[in-house]
Amino acid sequence: MKQTLLIFAAAVLLLAGCHKTTKTEKEMNTLTFNEQQAAAMTAIACYEAQGDQPSLANAINEGFDVGLTANQIKEALSQLYAYTGFPRSLNALGTLQKVMEQRGEVTIGEESSPIPGSYDALKQGTEVQTKLSGQPFDYTFCPAEDYYLKAHLFGDIFARDLLTHADRELVTVSALSGLDKVEPQLAAHVRGARNMGLTDAQLLAIPKALQERVGKTEAHRTAVAIQQLGISDPDNDQIASEIYVQNHVDLKSSWRRGEPNTAYAQYFIGNSYVSPYGGMVNVSFEPGCRNNWHIHHRQVQVLVCVYGRGWYQEWGKPAVRLEPGVVIEVPEGVKHWHGAAKDSWMQHLTYHKDVREGADNESRQKPGETQWLEPVSEEQYGKLK
Repeated sequence: MKQTLLIFAAAVLLLAGCHKTTKTEKEMNTLTFNEQQAAAMTAIACYEAQGDQPSLANAINEGFDVGLTANQIKEALSQLYAYTGFPRSLNALGTLQKVMEQRGEVTIGEESSPIPGSYDALKQGTEVQTKLSGQPFDYTFCPAEDYYLKAHLFGDIFARDLLTHADRELVTVSALSGLDKVEPQLAAHVRGARNMGLTDAQLLAIPKALQERVGKTEAHRTAVAIQQLGISDPDNDQIASEIYVQNHVDLKSSWRRGEPNTAYAQYFIGNSYVSPYGGMVNVSFEPGCRNNWHIHHRQVQVLVCVYGRGWYQEWGKPAVRLEPGVVIEVPEGVKHWHGAAKDSWMQHLTYHKDVREGADNESRQKPGETQWLEPVSEEQYGKLK
């Protein structure tokens, strides 16, 4: 009996030793993501805020590829309900669930430590908010909101140690960068991220990740907030500049951008992207992008502009402006081109009708089937206004 009790006690000690221990205050002020994981989490949080589920799915897949766990992503998406609302948080969690089902095997990762029985949400939240703000903060105009911020957001949510306070501020800054007209909150959380342990280098990596993975407007917002904090960096200053914004027009469309149009890249000036929609294809043209003059034989091509501004032109005729709702039927055998305006993205759906035997079919996105001709010259394109 005595031997049995000793074995049982040893087992209890072993289990206790294997249990995840609560992080210390010092650890909570440290970013736990490596550089690649931080960049992936930045994209995940920003796309959650924007409600862009297809792009979010891609970002989640990237996160798994670089070692983020399902529980880390789940924790971030759950936290963001406090900043972006339950609907977007729940939609994002649904996307995470779908990605996990599609991948089959993912690393689930650790759970958050149990909350101590002596835990006081209002007390702990007040301490966390004071540290994040750099001084005591009381929202006397709306005491109820003040309580929610302290007891729930900075209390209940920040008490969960699966993500550190530094991790959570990276998530928050990245999400707010994707929202329009919340610059004061973004600036406050950039300051808060620094107070919670993010280094200047880790802060500067956020707009760079946004620039590469999400968009230039989102990168610009965060770069400005970092610049206002007094952090000087040539790359960040360039992203923060108005010239940077003026020279880069972002795609703000509910239609998917799709994948790079590599099969036809040699027949385009600039970058284009394709996304299949049943029997149609959505083609996205970046500003200034257009395809070469070309001809479709034994069929009629239909273009339906769904976003932005662009041009369609037949040989020997004036160019026609493409705007959402404009439908073009390209007669068979007619030499033509289409593309975006200089300062705007343009997206159109394309499909073919009246297809006769032996016709090529551009919607299949196979190279070599369309009669491609010379590029639209800079002189021709430059005259369009």
